[in-house]
Amino acid sequence: MAALLGENRTFRTPDEVDTSKPKCYILDMFPYPSGAGLHVGHPLGYTATDILSRYKRMKGFNVLHPMGWDAFGLPAEQYAIETGTHPKFTTKRNIERFRTQLKSLGFSYDWDRELSTTEPEYYKWTQWIFLQLFKKGLAYQAEIPVNWCPALGTVLANEEVVNGVSERGGHPVVRKPMRQWILKITAYADRLLEDLDDLDWPESIKEMQRNWIGRSEGAELEFGVVDSQGYEQGLKLSVYTTRPDTIFGATFIVVAPEHPLLSSLTTEAQHEKVEHYGELASKKSDLERTDLQKAKTGVFSGSYAINPATRETIPIWIADYVLGSYGTGAIMAVPAHDSRDYEFALKYDIPIIRVVSRTDRSDDDSEPYVDDGIMINSSNSLSGLNINGLSCKDAASKVIEWLESTGHGIKKVNYKLRDWLFARQRYWGEPFPVVYLDDSGEVVPLQENELPLVLPDLDDFNPTGTGEPPLAKARSWVNTVDPVSGRHARRETNTMPQWAGSCWYYLRFMDPKNPTALVDKDKERYWSPVDIYVGGAEHSVLHLLYARFWHKVLYDIGVVSTKEPFQCLINQGLILGEIEYTAFKDQEGRLVSAESVGITDNHFQERIPAEKVMKVGDFYVIKDNPSIRLVARAYKMSKSRGNVINPDDVVSEYGADSLRLYEMFMGPLRDSKTWSTGGIEGVHRFLARTWRLIVGPPLPDGSYNCGTIATDDEPTLDQLRSLHRCIAKVSEEIQETRFNTGISAMMEFVNAAYKWDKHPKSILEPFVLLLSPFAPHMAEELWSRMGHQESLAYEQFPEAESEFLKDSNIVLPVQINGKTRGTILVDEACSEDDAFRLASEDEKLSKYISERMIKKRIFVPGRILNVILDHHKVSS
Repeated sequence: MAALLGENRTFRTPDEVDTSKPKCYILDMFPYPSGAGLHVGHPLGYTATDILSRYKRMKGFNVLHPMGWDAFGLPAEQYAIETGTHPKFTTKRNIERFRTQLKSLGFSYDWDRELSTTEPEYYKWTQWIFLQLFKKGLAYQAEIPVNWCPALGTVLANEEVVNGVSERGGHPVVRKPMRQWILKITAYADRLLEDLDDLDWPESIKEMQRNWIGRSEGAELEFGVVDSQGYEQGLKLSVYTTRPDTIFGATFIVVAPEHPLLSSLTTEAQHEKVEHYGELASKKSDLERTDLQKAKTGVFSGSYAINPATRETIPIWIADYVLGSYGTGAIMAVPAHDSRDYEFALKYDIPIIRVVSRTDRSDDDSEPYVDDGIMINSSNSLSGLNINGLSCKDAASKVIEWLESTGHGIKKVNYKLRDWLFARQRYWGEPFPVVYLDDSGEVVPLQENELPLVLPDLDDFNPTGTGEPPLAKARSWVNTVDPVSGRHARRETNTMPQWAGSCWYYLRFMDPKNPTALVDKDKERYWSPVDIYVGGAEHSVLHLLYARFWHKVLYDIGVVSTKEPFQCLINQGLILGEIEYTAFKDQEGRLVSAESVGITDNHFQERIPAEKVMKVGDFYVIKDNPSIRLVARAYKMSKSRGNVINPDDVVSEYGADSLRLYEMFMGPLRDSKTWSTGGIEGVHRFLARTWRLIVGPPLPDGSYNCGTIATDDEPTLDQLRSLHRCIAKVSEEIQETRFNTGISAMMEFVNAAYKWDKHPKSILEPFVLLLSPFAPHMAEELWSRMGHQESLAYEQFPEAESEFLKDSNIVLPVQINGKTRGTILVDEACSEDDAFRLASEDEKLSKYISERMIKKRIFVPGRILNVILDHHKVSS
């Protein structure tokens, strides 16, 4: 059935939009088609968006639910280097495998809109966007220190460097100055920050973006540089601080190892130490350098500075916890009120002066006090500044006024956000649409009618080893002529980073075949923004921030009509591998219980198979030796751990619907969950019970009758109530993405339906429609067996009728001879006979009723049952 639906293009979204219907644009984050294919963690988000898409179609929405591939990138190029296979062939093969796996799971994508970032028809428009950035002055070149990996032959982002080596391959990484293309994302920092408030995103993700942008208000002030004798050196050192109120507590200056004035600040005696320290710092990523848990290191420059407020001489140090890319690359260090400065000052025996009194009036100086308080020790008659007794906020304002009036500094807004390094020294990426004139070096953008600039074929993808990208080897492509001036020129040999193509794919899905525009304006106005965007939290900053930046640029030039690309963001949790059980052995090979193993103990670890483990209370132990506790832990799926579950194997054994249903039933969508192959058997049994409920039991040969056992009988009130309660619950849970509890409601319905003598078609058909977003293959088959010729994909989703949702049970008082002896729970439409039967079955009431003759019964529906008894006992 799934293959037939694909052939019939059931889920194709028409090219021309029907504006008479509401729209819903539901999108998965662009997957990278790796050679490993899918594991069972990938379909979690895809199943969720498919359920939402199917539900919205059945509710009458125009649904746009496409799929494509973020296929440029380093993994394919590394594979090409290792095997000599061109990345385009590897990428094509990987895409075909991913597509086959996704189709096997019955996802209702519009495959006519399929995209790949590697296709020239697509990256033509990526290049076009770059040209617009260039024209607006948002794309520029600068020589900056970058994370250079000689083995990979490329620059790596900070997030791709771990402990001084590349995340991929573990190759050494060094800091090296290189001329790079950079995008001026900082020009949009305030808008990127402000517009977060209007988005329906998890607050944790918005906070991560706020922290990444890192807007802060403070002061930029100048410290005059002097030598050890106090003689001025003719240098001014600018520092940025968010705490100008603490200026009297600044007892040293720290500059970054890459600070442009470093050579001027370093004395001859300290030159060798400073140079060595700089080499060590160059091997660390920015994330490593700013890690609060890392021990602080530094080296004295040999120079000093004059604190403009205290007029005292303070030393200038070099330390890698200060970054050259943030602020001015230098800070005034206030150890009494900053944890990093405090740790550094203790290590190097630098004075610590408290200038903010603690609000708790404590004299504890064993750690820095970083909160607000009242200023103390903050006055100097020579500088004319006195902020004693002021609050931190008022003191900061007064210090800024003093700095500006004396010419020592200015008020300043700063950002942690850095401009976006937008170049990679690799082959497999989008070419830059620019040339450099041979005679002047001038950068000349290509004309838009020259796009796409197609990536040339290469046989050798290895890094050059010189820092020149592999594209430099394509000499006939590199050497060209500027078509406007006719002058000799060279093409750019860097390529764009993988982020480029994934920044705007959501727009191209709206109009994927348009040869003359990135997206048609009418189509963009109809489909924008993306209503529901689902993907992993690992993309919470970079991809989402870059996409938002590009979108705002496109908004400014009139290409898009909304300020933001993604209105609602949902992060699905991870699916971890099956629980692994670990036992410990001492040096003699004896088993040791886990609770007695210390962190520093030298023990051997041994994996214990699950069949040899049992749970006792809150702990897991070895069955044959229950005194030995084990460590039970689930890990992220990875090839290196050998805990990857292939969805193809699950589909082969249990079917695609069982996999879909299990991934939704494991727990809330946003939570991380642990895979259990045993757990999938439960939902597999539910689907089997559903099948038998509607089709009937199997025949002696194991086959089933054609059709179903549904009857044309009128449904009972109880059946209608069961159905409509299920409809209401499933509808609500789909909309709130609580798919696990929606499945539970359907399980309850099936349990109730098995108690019925007859199964009316008018009850079973709506239930099949409820099931269809979750288990579309079975639902389509059942729908067909019920006599329908067309797919149920566009049938109206059942609506719950309020009259069947009321709680019809009431508490009915029961009197014996006019005296209330108890109560029974009855339906509000309960008859007198039914009420009496229930009272007779009640443990407490039955002893009164069964012992004596009944003279009469008085029944007021919904109010009371009064049983009048004869005083004679029932004869035995």
